[in-house]
Amino acid sequence: MSNLQQRIIAALIGVPILLFCILYSDYTFLGLFLIIGALAQLEFYKLVGSMGDNLPLTFYGTFCGIVLHLLTFFIEKGDVGYQNYYILSPLLTLIFFIKLYKSKDEKPFKNIAYTFLGIIYVALPFALLTVLAFIQSEIYDPNIVLGCLFLLWASDSGAYFAGTKFGKTKLFERVSPKKSWEGSIGGLVTAMVVATILGNYFTNYTTFQWYAIGIIIVVAGTYGDLVESLFKRSINIKDSADTIPGHGGFLDRFDGLLLSIPFIITFLKLVR
Repeated sequence: MSNLQQRIIAALIGVPILLFCILYSDYTFLGLFLIIGALAQLEFYKLVGSMGDNLPLTFYGTFCGIVLHLLTFFIEKGDVGYQNYYILSPLLTLIFFIKLYKSKDEKPFKNIAYTFLGIIYVALPFALLTVLAFIQSEIYDPNIVLGCLFLLWASDSGAYFAGTKFGKTKLFERVSPKKSWEGSIGGLVTAMVVATILGNYFTNYTTFQWYAIGIIIVVAGTYGDLVESLFKRSINIKDSADTIPGHGGFLDRFDGLLLSIPFIITFLKLVR
């Protein structure tokens, strides 16, 4: 099958699952992104581990990411107090203690840094997605999450088709030779069309806010994709995994979200 056919089949299977979990309840939302976040973090550590003698704390780092995600969910939901974030302090400090006993690790501080990077680069944005879901109150709002995903998918799809059809001017050839300015413009136009529709149906936010969120996703999402491309080129691979046909791994599929979510949350906190 062609890459496009694989993408369509993956979307037909994956999108209904995503929509169901996001819409059904806050706990199915939690379960969905807790699993996706953990799998993406494991992919990251696997990629780092493939680079020579790197030995990040794969399972402990992922465990810390899961704890961060769970704490964020229950704190934002109002079930536990903000002071519970202090649980992360000793958990993260233990990374240094654990590496102290890894006698086979010749470069422990480099691997400590990679362990923390997996938490900051992958786990933290997925935890912030929970902050986004409860950003207006302690009541779960699936619309903002769905809206961001719709904008992300619209941007990716528009960029893919516009880039395939019209792409000539390279966007950032050193890092990603296939990306073009024409593709980025196509992604922006598609995202703005979807933002207009969201403004009419998801009225918790104004059309202006949806436009702004769409622009953030296009710009920060493109940089997120370039950052991951830079990371993959540094270890000479094409995809982070082959979990999702036509898309690569979970890290590939959600890379645009990783760097855009912090900007979206900041924007909504400042303008509400």
